[in-house]
Amino acid sequence: METAVSASTVLWLAFAIGFIFGGIGQKTHFCTMGAVSDIVNMSDWNRMRMWLLAIGVAILGAAALHVAGLIDLGKSIYRTPNFTWLSYVVGGLTFGAGMVLASGCGSKTLIRIGAGNLKSLVVFAVLGLVAYMTMRGVFGVFRVNVLEKAALIFPGGQDIPALLAATGVEPRTAFLLSVFAIGGGLTAACLLKRDFWTLDNLLGGLGTGLAVVAAWYVSGHLGYLAEHPETLEEAFLTTNSGRMEALSFVAPQAYTLELLMLWSDSSRVMSFGIATALGVIAGSFAWSILTRSFRWEGFSSIEDTASHLIGAALMGFGGVVAMGCTVGQGITGFSTLALGSMVTFLAIVLGAAATLKFQYWRLMREA
Repeated sequence: METAVSASTVLWLAFAIGFIFGGIGQKTHFCTMGAVSDIVNMSDWNRMRMWLLAIGVAILGAAALHVAGLIDLGKSIYRTPNFTWLSYVVGGLTFGAGMVLASGCGSKTLIRIGAGNLKSLVVFAVLGLVAYMTMRGVFGVFRVNVLEKAALIFPGGQDIPALLAATGVEPRTAFLLSVFAIGGGLTAACLLKRDFWTLDNLLGGLGTGLAVVAAWYVSGHLGYLAEHPETLEEAFLTTNSGRMEALSFVAPQAYTLELLMLWSDSSRVMSFGIATALGVIAGSFAWSILTRSFRWEGFSSIEDTASHLIGAALMGFGGVVAMGCTVGQGITGFSTLALGSMVTFLAIVLGAAATLKFQYWRLMREA
């Protein structure tokens, strides 16, 4: 893998991918919290199928790039030997609960900001602050010393193909079996439902999945340097993690706040994650203006304010602990077939469903 594009090119492409993702999310109402809510409250699986279709497409697309030698999925943050199961479970459950209280996940927060939702602007600030505290501040001590201590070590990697290969299956065969069984299975399961075939459902699922694939290509191929001219080591241009990245929306919000607060510090620069986050806001704004759906919206009560503040804090903490959000782990991480991403996905869904049921119980009790 060799490339010679500039860092600014990578950033502008990241912004463009975020822009498209934001426009699609605003048009199709792609919402992972809404997907769980529709199932719990109405037994409607269509928005969940959008999410699952996005996962399936992302798996197939990422695998195609990997097989073609354009990217190496092993160089992402998800396929590590350390399977920090407690972090995935606690982080996922916490994030799932938080996104219900805050009326949407990290990506939905950015989409709503673009459409004029001032509540989401507050959520953005609190989520980013708590996420930063969990990465490098007071909560980070608990994360490292307690949660991350509970880990299993898989020397060959925690991804499903590597685990299959450890049983004696030939590695390439294990990879292809995993891709077609999981990625192909999810894609087929969604597309075989004829009532799912609406423009918004297909655009939301296919478009979101392809946005993740595009992000992998830009970061993992165009932004890849086999030998950085300054360090003489392998590098991925503009990524905060130092590895290739795709779409994720918790840590980037923290890094956005950091960049704004420390703008005069030359060591703080625009990154791939920040560019995609800003692109999502811009894409959502553009679509809402184009369709005249832009509306200012604020808090309706003290309880509404408190709910969003608590939810934002839970998402900031949970998203960092679990190494991603509904998109960061639920689609991007899932596309690498990492077991940790799958556990996080299930934990997020369970956390959201439990919180929705608790809210319904409170409503019935008060009634």
